[in-house]
Amino acid sequence: MPGSVNMSDPTWWQKTCVYQIYLRSFQDGNRDGIGDLAGVLARLDYLAELGVETLWLTPFFRSPQRDFGYDISDPYAVDPQYGSLAELQRLLSAAHARGMRVILDMVLNHTSDEHAWFVQSRRSKDSPLRDYYLWRPGRRPGGAAPPNNWRSMIGPRGWHYDAATDEWYWASFLPFQPDLNYRNPQVKAAMLELCRYWLRLGFDGLRLDIFSALFKDAALRDNPFSPHLLPAEDNPDGFFQHNQYTIDQPDTLDFARELRAAVDEVAAQDGVPRFLVGEAFGPPAKLRRYCGPRADGLHLVFLFKTFRTRFAAPAFRALLREYEREFASPLLPTYVLGNHDRARYLERLGNDPQRAKLLATLQLTARGVPFIYYGECVGMTNLDIPPAAAKDAFAASSRRVPGWLARLARRHGLLLNRDECRGPMQWDDSPNAGFTAPGVTPWLPLHPSYRQVNVAAAQADPDSLWRCYQRLLRLRKQTPALHAGALLLWDEALLPPQVLGYRRSSPPPRAAAAAELTEDAAGAGDCVDVLLNFSAEEQAVELPQQPTAVLFSTHREAALGRRLRLRPYEGLIVRTGRAAPPISG
Repeated sequence: MPGSVNMSDPTWWQKTCVYQIYLRSFQDGNRDGIGDLAGVLARLDYLAELGVETLWLTPFFRSPQRDFGYDISDPYAVDPQYGSLAELQRLLSAAHARGMRVILDMVLNHTSDEHAWFVQSRRSKDSPLRDYYLWRPGRRPGGAAPPNNWRSMIGPRGWHYDAATDEWYWASFLPFQPDLNYRNPQVKAAMLELCRYWLRLGFDGLRLDIFSALFKDAALRDNPFSPHLLPAEDNPDGFFQHNQYTIDQPDTLDFARELRAAVDEVAAQDGVPRFLVGEAFGPPAKLRRYCGPRADGLHLVFLFKTFRTRFAAPAFRALLREYEREFASPLLPTYVLGNHDRARYLERLGNDPQRAKLLATLQLTARGVPFIYYGECVGMTNLDIPPAAAKDAFAASSRRVPGWLARLARRHGLLLNRDECRGPMQWDDSPNAGFTAPGVTPWLPLHPSYRQVNVAAAQADPDSLWRCYQRLLRLRKQTPALHAGALLLWDEALLPPQVLGYRRSSPPPRAAAAAELTEDAAGAGDCVDVLLNFSAEEQAVELPQQPTAVLFSTHREAALGRRLRLRPYEGLIVRTGRAAPPISG
């Protein structure tokens, strides 16, 4: 049917753009104040109009909802809060019919402490499922101290004492999320089969939650000291501990290849290519290892360095150069500006929509797979929720954090209350912003800005951030150079200091190996040049050759010519090869 997915295209994931739907906050379909599967189904036409191609659904599995779905008690069941299996299957079919893919948020590292495995595991040291989790006796007389010095990923110690069996269990995140023991072959086999089940049901890929923590050191050696107080995107060490024995173990890298083989097996059986994207933390050179020595591991890994890249042309030039070096073809980098754990990126830009348009232009034109967080296209910002009113269990565990440390974390984009970036989607200016019915209390409060900042208002404004995203997404989809071409950075000598330039070309030119574009290597063929002015001042740029068309400007309209004057925070895309008309929208 028109718009339907080509299910046999093996490279679809390399060309796609992913839109993350935080399920509880996207759209309430049954009027209980909580977003659900029926709500997503009702908004599929909106997503198709925006132009996103792949949807990432946060967990909908049966759960006590203490971590809002990331604490799973039954990974084979749909939680009634979010709908039913039949509704999920209708959603998958409807998305595929509209030409969209759907990926599942898979939590492999841990379960809820209410999962049947853990309930049985903690009944006795002799339980047949005891070894499904990491249980260990304590140190010191009477086991009064935890087995070693390991800290959880959020700061406090990750070992938790169980008086009934006089042992400690390990949890990488919150205490009610005990880690599975992947050194037990039965656990590994069961979780691989779980992945196969959901892929066979119709999902097109898996997003893998805290994948880097799956295996821990078998000898339980103490982690060494680190001078870092807070973790960062390119250094996960924090709380004065180097996570040498709790993340990035060689066994996890091996498991990435095992999981890839299982996914490829399903794809071979039904002829539908799938992909994997993993959550891990560290410098790009380290994260690349998750993709396998022969690109036989995870297809993609999240690169979060964009979260703290300074808003300046030299900083983003260095980022592009690093990503291109570490994730050279056949690998692909990812471009992420926000997610359900981080402060919304508009806040990091001083709530300036012109700066937001510029970063969106970079995100959707660089070589790689972009991930958009719901509400980013509209310009949604963080909620202001006092810690005492937080529903996030992470916030509850952080209420004793000193105020100065909370403020420091916020400046680094780290939210101690993740509710703040998870507010209900702002659809229109009606009561409850169109997220749920009038008179119903949403699970989180609405942002006070919703009467001005919403989808309906953005769609009515031809110069809105939303329209900018829509035009970019259409252009990206229709231009092979943007969704499948090589990337060559412009020579810095050709540009003012606050202008970043790069060329996307398809097929890749012979000069691609140099990864730099000089006047002599300006090249012919299907070429698209991207110019980004990170300055609040107008900047003059001279192109190496006469462009044949202006394809896009964040200012909507731009004159065609070899000598350009980029306006403040303007992003401009021109075609310098085969002529093509501008994309309207």
